[in-house]
Amino acid sequence: MLKEHGFVRCGAIVPKLKVADVDFNVNEILEQIRQAESKNVQIVCFPELCITGYSCGDLFYQDVLIKKAMDGLKNILKETKNLNIISILGMPIKFENQLFNTAIVIQKGEILGVVPKTFIPNYAEFYEKRWFASSKSAQENEIDLFGKKIPFGIDLLFKDKENEDISFGIEICEDLWAVEAPSNKIALNGGTIIFNLSASNEVIGKNEYRKDLIRIQSAKTISGYIYSSSGVNESTTDTVFSGPSVIYENGKCLAENERFDFESSLIYSEIDTKRIMNDRIRNISYMGGIDVLNFRKINIEILDCIESLEREYEKYPFVPSDKKKINEVCDEILNIQSYGLAKRLLHTKIDKVVIGISGGLDSTLAFLVAVRSYKILNISNKNIIAITMPGFGTSARTYENAKSLIKNYEATLKEIDITKACVRHFEDIGHDEEKHDTIYENAQARERTQILMDVANEENAIVIGTGDLSELALRMVYI
Repeated sequence: MLKEHGFVRCGAIVPKLKVADVDFNVNEILEQIRQAESKNVQIVCFPELCITGYSCGDLFYQDVLIKKAMDGLKNILKETKNLNIISILGMPIKFENQLFNTAIVIQKGEILGVVPKTFIPNYAEFYEKRWFASSKSAQENEIDLFGKKIPFGIDLLFKDKENEDISFGIEICEDLWAVEAPSNKIALNGGTIIFNLSASNEVIGKNEYRKDLIRIQSAKTISGYIYSSSGVNESTTDTVFSGPSVIYENGKCLAENERFDFESSLIYSEIDTKRIMNDRIRNISYMGGIDVLNFRKINIEILDCIESLEREYEKYPFVPSDKKKINEVCDEILNIQSYGLAKRLLHTKIDKVVIGISGGLDSTLAFLVAVRSYKILNISNKNIIAITMPGFGTSARTYENAKSLIKNYEATLKEIDITKACVRHFEDIGHDEEKHDTIYENAQARERTQILMDVANEENAIVIGTGDLSELALRMVYI
């Protein structure tokens, strides 16, 4: 099972909905929870105020609607008492003579916690302050629901009993758009997954902006971010909703639904919490001295039911699939390295470099970086002293490639055969040259390095070489 490796399957549901028809909404919510459970989704979230509908307007003043929502929640608890999935539902809650827009976290027929919305939009087409209070207005941190005291507040962190890397917090819609989003503190307090219950309407250009906002927040907090927003079945008196839902992990999109669908939709993917924690450990932002809330930890039990991953990993994660993008990335890599070398040459007041050319990939890339650096500095390529040093294993093909490359860019070509020097070295140390072991291979590398160093001293130049693992990422080494 994959829970021990930090994987948790999270989902986002946009259900069919009828505004203010709680019975209809509850039945659809239950159907979708069962559907998610059948796919081994371990945590799932629904849109903001999904039990009543977001666009009820002044119907939120009606006791009938609020009571019906409570009855609906009670029914959901009853029908899910045998389900292991954790569900996060949106509904209005009357508390302390105020009405709060909340997220209710439930599992196995029990309420684990209630998280109220903090930032209440009241601009343009939004009028939420007409009905709802901010979490900042709450005086108590517990609420009595169905005869039980339930944690209430934005300082709730839901943490798995067995794997502490699996922990989540919640923010609601506008909270994400705020300058100081609650998810910042959730992440700083150890939450690796953020759920957002939203009701975000559509205007031209908003969808891409919204996805960028989620992507950046996921990357900034180094977290999994699951977002579900109200669908097209909401009222269109002032606004149109499209039902976007997305799942991001550290800035990368793992799943996204099709918007503008009158039917319910479910997306899910596995969040890699161990990878998230590993990235955070290396990030200085998560090291002590940060003013954070004293979060209350709520123990949860995530059923270890995932046997295989459904998320896809790119075979070449650092190579874009788009050809134009590949060219842009490659050009950027060359610029970074070339300007680094150009700065070193300016700083040292040296206008010559020495480089060994084998005809292979690594030395070719290093040579091209040198060529671009010289173009930047307007220095003749004659000052690039390129040395080919054939030895025991040099093939005619790589040898000719090396010479052609150097001549093509009009650099200074030197050819030094290292065979005799290596044979003499083997004789000096009593090594059989027919024994092709580590000594045999390293002797050639050391001889080539010695030649490059000596020529650099002679020419008052610096040596450009390639480092370990340069097959994956070329590294410039200046000596």
